[in-house]
Amino acid sequence: MSIPAFIDVGESDQTAELRGYLKSLGAEISEELSEVGVWQDVSHIIEASDVIWKNVPDSTGIKHRKYLEIEGIFNSILSLLLYVPPEKMDDLVITLCEKILKADNEGSGEMGELRLKLLTNLFHGLDEKNPLRYNVYISMVKLAGQTDIVEHVETNLNTLHQWMSMWQLSMDKQQHLLRLLHDALQETDKSEAATKIMVELLGTYTDDNASQARDDAHKCIVTSLRDPKCFLLDNLLALKPVKFLEGELIHDLLTVFVTGKFTQYMTFYETNTAFIKSLGLSHEDSMHKMRILTLMSMATEKKEMTFDTIEQELNLSSSEVEGFVIDAVRSKMLQATIDQMQKKVIACSATYRTFGRAQWQQLRDRLELWRLNLNQVRSSLESLGPAS
Repeated sequence: MSIPAFIDVGESDQTAELRGYLKSLGAEISEELSEVGVWQDVSHIIEASDVIWKNVPDSTGIKHRKYLEIEGIFNSILSLLLYVPPEKMDDLVITLCEKILKADNEGSGEMGELRLKLLTNLFHGLDEKNPLRYNVYISMVKLAGQTDIVEHVETNLNTLHQWMSMWQLSMDKQQHLLRLLHDALQETDKSEAATKIMVELLGTYTDDNASQARDDAHKCIVTSLRDPKCFLLDNLLALKPVKFLEGELIHDLLTVFVTGKFTQYMTFYETNTAFIKSLGLSHEDSMHKMRILTLMSMATEKKEMTFDTIEQELNLSSSEVEGFVIDAVRSKMLQATIDQMQKKVIACSATYRTFGRAQWQQLRDRLELWRLNLNQVRSSLESLGPAS
């Protein structure tokens, strides 16, 4: 470990001071040092550390001083871990994480941030390849989700991949980590980040164990449909756990959002209203997303669309068309201009909802056309000859 010593005294004196301090707070702990070794003293101190969180004053100034006191005491405990033999470290680190995670807290305020700071100190105090970092990180994720401070936890997938590789995690532990992180992000309304993590999680399953990911696949679909910024969903259909859901209503609903039109969604909703409500999806939000998706499809098929066509396809009133098109452009899924005089929308570009063989062929044809045009331009320039 590389945690610095926070009290400039020997470990015996430091341990004795901590024992005495905890006893003064009412903890059931002896002031006598253990004859077994420092690891036993640290174990007793960690077990008695619950009392540190009791009776935090309400006065802002006093409370701040109390937080500094708590931070100092726990940092002292962390520094004592330097003297614990590696073979005794596992249980102590895991227990300390549990104590900090379960400590009395005051929601998403300073107390939650303090507890996360302590776990962060412990995380960085451990060697970067130490598998115990996994246990600390899991506790950090749980705490961040409970206190709505997940933005203070590392969630970058590239970094997580590096960590999981260094810690040599089993696939079960990797999936557990990603699942907890998804839940924490979802609980704190970080739906876009939660979707990325869940897609990553589903990608860890194979044909042999895809059936075990049923709940995760179901959750991934709902998270993606609920995310107001997630419009491209065809990648979910390729995931093995999602394929396992074929034939079920949740898979049918996803297919509507991937390739269907607004009218198809409305038909599905009218037939399966209770099911949609059981998923916790907002019908109004789903209609809005399906209207944008439908307009995207229309824009890839036809450059110009009349107001009447949009009204009919999206079930909008004439007064709603312009406002909706502006909202659709804000989604960045298409670029378009509105011709109010001729009452039509001119699509400049639009994102394809799916990108399969037909789209690749279309891209190939366009590139080939550009190549031919460039060749013609070059030939024309060459025919002019050198300038005199």
